[in-house]
Amino acid sequence: MSNPNTDLPISHNVYFEGKVQSLGLQTEKGKATLGVMKKGNYTFSTSSPEEMVIVAGVMNVKLDDSGYKAYHAQDKFDVAAGASFDIICDTDVAYLCYYG
Repeated sequence: MSNPNTDLPISHNVYFEGKVQSLGLQTEKGKATLGVMKKGNYTFSTSSPEEMVIVAGVMNVKLDDSGYKAYHAQDKFDVAAGASFDIICDTDVAYLCYYG
């Protein structure tokens, strides 16, 4: 018997002239993307709440006016819906993003 969520195709998203790419999939926690970011500075905005999990590398994230915080492999952080946040990657980074 097939599960309708696992029968969905994998989506491929490309941002920032190919420097950020992700594959979208359905997980037991809901929608998710597994992605990579090349070294660089990025600004993202959210339409739904997100949970970001760092898989490899270090992601420096500025969620508010308190400055940047470094997140390492296995660290995670949450971003509210309708928010904008900045990321600096000093090296290539792999991440997993769960979203609504």
